[in-house]
Amino acid sequence: MPTAGSNVGPSPRISRSLPEPYVDRFLRCNIWHVRGRDRDLLIDTGLGIASLTSAASDLFERPLAAVATHTHMDHTGGMHEFADRFVHVIEANTLARAASRIPLDLSDYPARALAMLEASGYEIPGAILTAVPHHGFDPRAHTPLPAPPTRLLTEGDVVDLGNRSFEVLHLPGHSPGSIGLWEKATGVLFSGDAIYDGPLLDELPGSDIGAYVTTMKRLRSLPVEMVHGGHEPSFGRDRLIDIVDAYLARRDA
Repeated sequence: MPTAGSNVGPSPRISRSLPEPYVDRFLRCNIWHVRGRDRDLLIDTGLGIASLTSAASDLFERPLAAVATHTHMDHTGGMHEFADRFVHVIEANTLARAASRIPLDLSDYPARALAMLEASGYEIPGAILTAVPHHGFDPRAHTPLPAPPTRLLTEGDVVDLGNRSFEVLHLPGHSPGSIGLWEKATGVLFSGDAIYDGPLLDELPGSDIGAYVTTMKRLRSLPVEMVHGGHEPSFGRDRLIDIVDAYLARRDA
């Protein structure tokens, strides 16, 4: 798996962000690998069209926990490859049953779904996949594999790496069980799709605009120094405030 073009922020203790190959920006999530003293952390796992453990085997030689910030397929496609799988309790069944499939062929998207994405600010690409990972791969048949969670997370839980610890923040709105991982000591937030520097989606099945508004207000009050989101480049506090205020103004209107 390519590791060039990392959108890692200034913290030297974040190993890297792994860009999933073959996937257009439209659906490509950030896969964050964080090194710890006792074990490592993998935050989200992409669509699963290529094997993470094969393509980046050098990163996964140490004990590791894979955390799903939520269970949309662009974040959980590779979760089945890892023995330790963490997810918020609300979305545990979805991960276990691999029940959150996203079409990889644009012809399978209803016109109303594409219209909603365009209205939100997305450019619809010519194709979601820029190439196929191997001969015979059928994008229309690709589905995530079941990945029963080994730990259920709730608000206030701590994911401990030995020398680093991350508090679980329940940040619903984009999905019911969306979470962030907050490192108070450094002001670093891994936010999943609760907030990132791109069009935010709050009208998907399972989304809740009222909950999203509450989440945004919470994020605005958090003393964040750096946000590593589920998509797009990382950003600092000033940009966080801009994104939150723009979202709240749009929903207030």
